[in-house]
Amino acid sequence: MKRCRITVIRKTNHTDLSAIYENPIFPVCDMEEGQVFYSDGTYKPEGMCESAWNTIMPFVMILSCGGENIYGDWMKNKKSAMISCNDGFRPVSFYIEAIEEKE
Repeated sequence: MKRCRITVIRKTNHTDLSAIYENPIFPVCDMEEGQVFYSDGTYKPEGMCESAWNTIMPFVMILSCGGENIYGDWMKNKKSAMISCNDGFRPVSFYIEAIEEKE
């Protein structure tokens, strides 16, 4: 299995939606743009949000097992995926890429 590098690319906060629909919760997402995690798909990286991991884990598993071209020619790098967590108020976008062990 290959390892995957999981990079936090963007955090978004839809405060208008939160004000209308959400009861305040704490703590909120503490991941930071540029933060990097590594996984071979069999474990949640330390420090990663459980909900985010549940969303991206199938893509990490596919790429770590050598899968390519998820959803056809969607990505420029055929060994990658851009996936967002399922938090509708504060979605976080992750760039997932299979890497060679020497990286």
